[in-house]
Amino acid sequence: MIEITLEQYMMGRDKKYSSELLPEYIANAEKLLVVVNKCLNKIANDAPYITFEIHPVNKSLVSSGWRPAAVNAKTPGSSVKSKHMTCNAIDIYDPDGDIDDFLVTNESILKEFGLYLEHPSATKGWCHLQQIPPNSKKVIFYP
Repeated sequence: MIEITLEQYMMGRDKKYSSELLPEYIANAEKLLVVVNKCLNKIANDAPYITFEIHPVNKSLVSSGWRPAAVNAKTPGSSVKSKHMTCNAIDIYDPDGDIDDFLVTNESILKEFGLYLEHPSATKGWCHLQQIPPNSKKVIFYP
């Protein structure tokens, strides 16, 4: 069973930047992790050939979780309005793009869990999932 924990999602930033971590962000993260964990377990069940790899630095499936403003500003390619800043997005380590590829061809899984996928062409090495619809309202979107 795949389970990303709140601790893994926070990546230690909840301690270092505690003054920026609002209660609503924690609630967002908890809600996000419920649906992301369900989605990942469905993928593991439906596509047993996919290997969920541990990020070599973060030591979990999380490539990027909560980003306080200072961290987001130093993250290459991040949006100034990144959903990571409010705990509404997560990047799953996906070095070979297997998770992304599976979700692109199985969009119904994203819809089932109310998730939105940043197009894999913009996320080499990770799978970006968010629970807030993008401006385009498309389930698979370009940043």
